Amino acid sequence: MTVPVVLDCDPGHDDAIAILLAAASDALDLRAVTTVGGNQSLEKVTRNACRVLSVAGVTDVPVAAGASGPLVRRLRVAADVHGESGLDGPEWGPTTVRPSEVGGVELLRRTLAEAESPVAVVAAGPLTNVAALLLAHPEITGRIREISWMGGSTGRGNVTPLAEFNAATDPEAARIVFRSGLPVTMCGLDVTHQALVTPDVLARLRSLGTTVGDIAVDLMTFFGSTYREVFGFEAPPLHDPVAVARVADPSLVRTVRVNVEVETRGDLTAGATVADLARRTGRAPNADVALGLDADRFWDLVVGALAAYR
Repeated sequence: MTVPVVLDCDPGHDDAIAILLAAASDALDLRAVTTVGGNQSLEKVTRNACRVLSVAGVTDVPVAAGASGPLVRRLRVAADVHGESGLDGPEWGPTTVRPSEVGGVELLRRTLAEAESPVAVVAAGPLTNVAALLLAHPEITGRIREISWMGGSTGRGNVTPLAEFNAATDPEAARIVFRSGLPVTMCGLDVTHQALVTPDVLARLRSLGTTVGDIAVDLMTFFGSTYREVFGFEAPPLHDPVAVARVADPSLVRTVRVNVEVETRGDLTAGATVADLARRTGRAPNADVALGLDADRFWDLVVGALAAYR
């Protein structure tokens, strides 16, 4: 039985692969894609979501633009990693998919309310839309099966020493989600840095010999170049699809259940996701924190899904 899923994202090179994985996975039923200001402006990331679905020929999944920026902070985009368009690298063809006139939070609400069973929310960007949904429609929480979020870290960050980008962009939203009482999995840098796009992975994608495979190679080649320049990585980590994979096949991801609090006020630590791995605080566990990934099976899942596009 497939799991109904909504994907909230800010495409973004890794978000693009997450969209393709969610739409093609035999284990998932992608019901909607919503966008949030993050890697680039809301206008650009929404256009990018439509571009990805268009090139894949996925025309039956609605797309809606959500929050243009964080709940209380100013948006800072990641053009140094994703480029001015948010999806620099490929030559994109005509965009046939158009965003809905319905707002992103309302599309989330409707999709959850109308589904025949609780829906998994995969969040691959700042948690602004998800937090706004929980604040505006608390009655909808019973329709959420789980929240699988790509964000956070138990240690080092990637925009500040202790804060990962999605968490640092809207820590107030992340705090709301972690305190919601809903089942939350944090797929942070601890696990996504194990999903490296190595030359072997690029060769597998190139061997698909399809438009989608070639687009994926172009995306990952650009992404790899900026990751080498900005972070010194020899191979870039494919962050966002890990949160999709967690729902499609939970056995791929090893987690521990602990308490996670999100720092919102620290001068040096705002956006830090403070995971009580040693269980020293006495606070009740509220999240599953991903620490390990079966990388070989993860790449089989990703490449297999992309092979479905002809």
